[in-house]
Amino acid sequence: MAGRKRKVQDLAVATAAVTHKESDLVLLRTKSERNRRASAKVTSQSVPCESVQRFEPERSHYFNGEPRRRLEQDFYSQPCISLAKAFLGKVLVRRCADGSELRGRIVETEAYLGGEDKASHSAGGKRTERNTAMFMKPGTIYVYPIYGIYLCMNVSSEGEGAAVLLRSLEPLQGQSAMRKLRAARRQEGARQLKDKELCNGPSKLCQALNIPRCFDRRDLASDPEVWLEADESPPKPQDIVSAPRIGIESHGEWAKKPWRFYLRGHPCVSVVNKEAERRSLSVNAADSSDP
Repeated sequence: MAGRKRKVQDLAVATAAVTHKESDLVLLRTKSERNRRASAKVTSQSVPCESVQRFEPERSHYFNGEPRRRLEQDFYSQPCISLAKAFLGKVLVRRCADGSELRGRIVETEAYLGGEDKASHSAGGKRTERNTAMFMKPGTIYVYPIYGIYLCMNVSSEGEGAAVLLRSLEPLQGQSAMRKLRAARRQEGARQLKDKELCNGPSKLCQALNIPRCFDRRDLASDPEVWLEADESPPKPQDIVSAPRIGIESHGEWAKKPWRFYLRGHPCVSVVNKEAERRSLSVNAADSSDP
């Protein structure tokens, strides 16, 4: 009789244990289901990856996000000095491999006329493997290395061997990506660059927009990875400063030619020339008073 009672008790204990385990399993499944539903809810409320811009779309007051018009071939078909001025205010766009776009407003350029211009890579009509793009149709990209490690971006114009150097941009879109691209070429631990420092130089803008050497000889009017867009409000003549070009001091009188053009008072200009600004103000004042 006692043995029978013990068997009943053992069976009850075993049953209770099984019931307890089943209860724990049910609780575990319930908790897991709640987590799954919560995760699904969050996912359903998230924006699809395709529509998320990879880089923060920081913009200046010059850019309001409205669709712009890509500049076509006829825009580039103008004399070098004229094109260098016309570039001011236009927006350089770089489409990256992931589909994101980097944008910068051109605020500084330099004109190199070729031929008699002793400071030009094509001086005297000299053609080389490096400067071939300068002799191609207007709108052709000319990318060349300096100091063996940096790159500069130019665009050909009308005129044999003539091209315009893009010197500085105002970052408009993709500043976070630009900052990372610039940081990759700087010393570790260097201070974080301000927005106005991202593209304020010809090599800096090539780094910030990831303009590679292989872009040389591409057509800016039709290329799918880089192009120019029209500006919202073109600068007025009095907003443009004409100053001597930079870094060509060894070319004598040609170093004094006022063929560098920039937007007056813009913080992203690489080098400000106060004397040239005063001179241009005087010229503008004289022009405005001339009947």
